[in-house]
Amino acid sequence: MKRSTIIVTAVFLLATSLSAWVGAQDTSPKDPYSGDLLSRSTLTGDWGGYRNDWAQKGITFDLSITQVGQGVVNGGKSGAWQYGGRSDIIMNLDTQKLGLWPGGFLNMEAEGNWASSVNANTGALMPVNSNQIYPVAGSDNFNLPALNFTQFLSPYFGLTLGKYATVTNTSGDMNEFAHGKGATQFMNMAFNFNPIMAFTVPYSTLGTGVIVLPTKDPKEAIASFMVLQANGTASTSGFGDLDGNKITVAGEGRVRTDFFGLTGHQLFGTTFSNKKFISIDQRLDRDVIENGVLKAEKGSWNIYYNFDQYLYEPKKGVDRGVGVFGRLGVSDGNPNFMKFFGSFGVGGKGMFESRPHDQFGLGYYYINIDNPRLQGPLQTTTFLRDEYGFEAFYNFALTPWALLTPDIQVVRGAQKDTVNIIQGPLGLLPRLDKKSISTSTVLGLRLQLLF
Repeated sequence: MKRSTIIVTAVFLLATSLSAWVGAQDTSPKDPYSGDLLSRSTLTGDWGGYRNDWAQKGITFDLSITQVGQGVVNGGKSGAWQYGGRSDIIMNLDTQKLGLWPGGFLNMEAEGNWASSVNANTGALMPVNSNQIYPVAGSDNFNLPALNFTQFLSPYFGLTLGKYATVTNTSGDMNEFAHGKGATQFMNMAFNFNPIMAFTVPYSTLGTGVIVLPTKDPKEAIASFMVLQANGTASTSGFGDLDGNKITVAGEGRVRTDFFGLTGHQLFGTTFSNKKFISIDQRLDRDVIENGVLKAEKGSWNIYYNFDQYLYEPKKGVDRGVGVFGRLGVSDGNPNFMKFFGSFGVGGKGMFESRPHDQFGLGYYYINIDNPRLQGPLQTTTFLRDEYGFEAFYNFALTPWALLTPDIQVVRGAQKDTVNIIQGPLGLLPRLDKKSISTSTVLGLRLQLLF
């Protein structure tokens, strides 16, 4: 391996452990897992006091299972109902609390999914059940998407190295009202992070980088510079695929604002990859075009932005209230077929004093599509159209550890027809066999249990 490749890989295998850093820096109650069955934060409680003792010593375990039932009740490709779920285990370790040395944070995540989803039944590029695409799209798999270490050399600067899940509860195009893996807020991927990034940034990958905290407080301002392996997956370690021609460089900064005397955030980011891509990348929907050869292009870039702004807070800084959010993103348009992305909406967290754990969201998204370029006689054929969709959910906290969410989505997918290339008469010229796909209405019910 060339020395430059080793250096670049090393510089990114040292910044995406933001989740470990932020989680370890949060102030937590003395006994976070204690309480009676209906009021404690997790179903299994404090494990006879051991779990609280470990948390005070810097070791935490977060376990959850999220189950989703969904059906396309109108339009789309198929009206079948599907059931699936995802399990998730996250472990964080703080070396200072453990009595070792200051500034060290270890993060590990293991997750798997089972059964199936309706993602392939809508004709949309955006999965309507993003919970089911982690750690690997498909069914019945269990993998280790994250195992990384971060070392802060000062209160302002840290290095990180390892394998990262690039979307976590506290990182990856973070937003107060629209973020995550589809387990607690919106279910559609378009509202959980900017999908333009998905073209150049794998969900699970090796990397290294730097984290900068201008005010020492990651909740006030944070910036990161990362170098990632562009072809990483959760199902492999990635070390056998390290390649200087398959690298993504990413930079992101987020700052807390105080507009109108209310809490908000502004985030800017960009990514660039030198990898050779096809217009419909393997990380997105393989079902969009069933046959055909797509032209490959080397290199892809994107720029993205998001904001969230509380319009009502019962008390400033308590992470509760009602507000608005939005995302914008632009890309090269080729090979990234998503030229422009925008989403906007309204969200709420703990709106009522009597229901501090409830959440809700209403959102709309739009994707401007640059149709993929086929080789051969079908170069001018248009397979895709612009995609847009709407989602509304209300997350009822039956208890702090049992969250039930009814959800509705209306999506006009980018795929306007199911398309197959079949042989023409007498085996001569090929022809297209098309079937139109109408706007999908998707109903769903999600149950998340925190153990």
